[in-house]
Amino acid sequence: MGSDEFLDLCKKIVREYTEEHLDKTDGKVDFDVYAVWSCKALQNSKALASTSLPNGMYFECTYNGDKKELYLDAYKKFENKCIKLGGENNEI
Repeated sequence: MGSDEFLDLCKKIVREYTEEHLDKTDGKVDFDVYAVWSCKALQNSKALASTSLPNGMYFECTYNGDKKELYLDAYKKFENKCIKLGGENNEI
């Protein structure tokens, strides 16, 4: 599977997953799905994706070329915290 085909498939699967898990009382919700990062090694591919929804979800798609299987992991971001390094208190 080529890189473009893989990314298109990831976006489709993330969209379907997201639509299945939206609150049904919200009705039809318009959102974008985009790839944040991707790579290909031999016959395997991996991509990180997210949506334009403000729900903090991100997704990892992994394609196993040997088995012709795609795995989807869905994650929720709980916090984005800046940790300053260096200076008096941090020697790193």
